[in-house]
Amino acid sequence: MPIHFSFERWEAIREAYRTWWSGELDRPLFHVTLDGLDPGRPEPVLPHYDFTSFYDLSVPAEQIVDRWDYSLSKLRFLGDAFPCIWPNFGAGVLAAFLGARVNNGNDTTWFHPPQEREVGDVPLTFDPDNVWFRRILEVMRTAMDRWQGLVQVGMTDLGGNLDVLSTFRPGKRLLLDLYDRPDDVKRHTWRVHEEWWRCFEEFNRVLRPRNPGYTAWTPIYSETPYYMLQCDFCYMISPKMFDEFVKPELAASCKRLTNPFYHLDGPGELPHLDSLLEIEELKGVQWVPGAGNPDIDQWPEVYRKIRKAGKLIQIWHGKGQDGRWYIDVLADQLGSPDGIIVMGGGSIKEEDEVMEMLERYGAV
Repeated sequence: MPIHFSFERWEAIREAYRTWWSGELDRPLFHVTLDGLDPGRPEPVLPHYDFTSFYDLSVPAEQIVDRWDYSLSKLRFLGDAFPCIWPNFGAGVLAAFLGARVNNGNDTTWFHPPQEREVGDVPLTFDPDNVWFRRILEVMRTAMDRWQGLVQVGMTDLGGNLDVLSTFRPGKRLLLDLYDRPDDVKRHTWRVHEEWWRCFEEFNRVLRPRNPGYTAWTPIYSETPYYMLQCDFCYMISPKMFDEFVKPELAASCKRLTNPFYHLDGPGELPHLDSLLEIEELKGVQWVPGAGNPDIDQWPEVYRKIRKAGKLIQIWHGKGQDGRWYIDVLADQLGSPDGIIVMGGGSIKEEDEVMEMLERYGAV
């Protein structure tokens, strides 16, 4: 049984997202998928892994894509949802393309420096024959051939700029480099920036023009270049250092993307929110409180600040401890649900309840 989606539905998806990005959609977007449909065929022998890098390099890309196809065939796409996948080789896989060692753990992928060097001597040389770079290209090409544009194939998680650099200067080393060798850090920052964009463009040469548009590890659809930018390293530095070492490169990337978003990860990054919101080209913010912190519906001051700056907001699909949908809570806190995209999934058993919510917001 094929994926429960059609090329005709893509036209409505493009129009909804196009209007949302322009700030003219008078409702929130909902990318909600429900799992549990009959796929109409036996489950593939190849197991499901969240991390594509977990598959041995001897496993044909066709088998990986077929496994994804099976999983997509079990989904109902509600609201503004669409079928999508992304080759997950770990956050910051650009480091591997620059020479870092890859370590696949039980539930994540780590990157380690090939050898310890001083920051001024760190080699950041992109290798177009790198096994991981070639593997991602192979998987992307295979997905394009299999689906012919029905499924949106997202960009792999290239990582944040200083996050990639910190792979080669792990622990507290890069933090000390900010004080002791600031010029070297800045030089490497822009070197990583160049290689990040080289890889982004190389991957998109494979994905375009058959890919419906652009997505990243968070599949906010865009007809024009989009990415979920980040810098998890910045939770350890002051706003002053953020403005000196992080913001210039972020701003430069925002200028090169039509629809850039930022992944604001945890309370440690909140001191940088005001500075982030000053980047004119930044379109929106994804706020993730992190484990052990109040839920996503308990931060009205954060969302109000983002809304006041004229930026879009991404939240996750679900309910808070009081049993209310997150979107209902935020709509009350902000006065309207406009400019919000809700993303996530659930079980097909929840379809009636989810549909009731979507109908209330005019997303059916």
